[in-house]
Amino acid sequence: MFHPRQLTSLVALLTLLSLPVTSLYADEVVSSENAIVDEKANVAWYNAEQLTFEGKAFEDTAQFYDRLPARAEGVVPPSVWGLSRQSAGITVRFKTDAPVIWADWKLKSKILALAHMPALGVSGLDLYVRMEDGYRWLNAGQPTAVENKRVLINGITPEMREYMIYLPLYNGIESLSIGIPTGSQLVKVDARTEKPILFWGTSITHGASASRPGMCHPAIIGRRFDRPVINLGFSGNGRMDPEVTALIVELDPAVYIIDCLPNIQAKDVTARTAPLVRTLRAAHPDTPILLVEDRNYTNSFLVESKRTRNESSQAALQAEYDKLIAEGVKNLYYLEGDNLLGSDGDGTVDSSHPNDLGFFRQANEFERVLKPILNETK
Repeated sequence: MFHPRQLTSLVALLTLLSLPVTSLYADEVVSSENAIVDEKANVAWYNAEQLTFEGKAFEDTAQFYDRLPARAEGVVPPSVWGLSRQSAGITVRFKTDAPVIWADWKLKSKILALAHMPALGVSGLDLYVRMEDGYRWLNAGQPTAVENKRVLINGITPEMREYMIYLPLYNGIESLSIGIPTGSQLVKVDARTEKPILFWGTSITHGASASRPGMCHPAIIGRRFDRPVINLGFSGNGRMDPEVTALIVELDPAVYIIDCLPNIQAKDVTARTAPLVRTLRAAHPDTPILLVEDRNYTNSFLVESKRTRNESSQAALQAEYDKLIAEGVKNLYYLEGDNLLGSDGDGTVDSSHPNDLGFFRQANEFERVLKPILNETK
């Protein structure tokens, strides 16, 4: 005789086994009918828009790979709108059993590189693969023109794996296709259910001057916490603008990270911090908010004007934080800027914008502060 609990479990198992195979696995195989096949090369090309994207905070965008909604045009400052057309922080996730993966992407701008940032970071693709210990870097797609077609990886054993591609940091994407050998499968994975980490900031948040898209600190943090990330870095224009606040208040992230001090001086820090925090708190009573000081210029130990600039803006932010805490604002956190780039001066390309070492150090500092914050929200 079966014990009642055993009988219940057996019935549940038999019910599960009677389900169609497709219902046992949530991931969806993309039909080869949706591919454009290059018969000569034996490559099936799939429009990446069929796959799972993260880092797109809004669906109602003018173009698929934009970061702000179309309705933001004419509302946010023009420079913010223009920069929002760049694809910083957006990733595409998929599975495939292909031994080789191609990418074909068309860029918005012919400016492939910047004076302080290589073309790979500005306009390239960055390929990661999920392993037992999380995502690991695999290879990158180097851009050489507005239109690029590259083998991202070749010669790997043909078994089903999950991949993630970071899109360009300082360029926009007009179109993106993923190519795999005909006969291989492409699978659309489920979107992750964890709430995203939202960064709002300056050129540093935007990704200047990472060598490749996966090396800026928002991307590193996303991998370390295995969460989606929304990158709302706007180069030179992370200014706590109320028009941008009105947009991000629509979102429901795990944490709001406000990292705008490099673009505003003490007077604006004093004027804009409290209204921003109060607006977010009114709409999201429990969502953590992390206020971040600006990084110290790495040559400020000798350049007094830069040292004064850091000290004044940091003091203004600290004062606003203290006032808000005194008012009783809950779940408000603070990250000081002293250790964001380390102390040896080797963390930037120009005393301001991090190189890969600087981004790694920033990620360490953010991780340290975010660990308890994110644990509290689970």
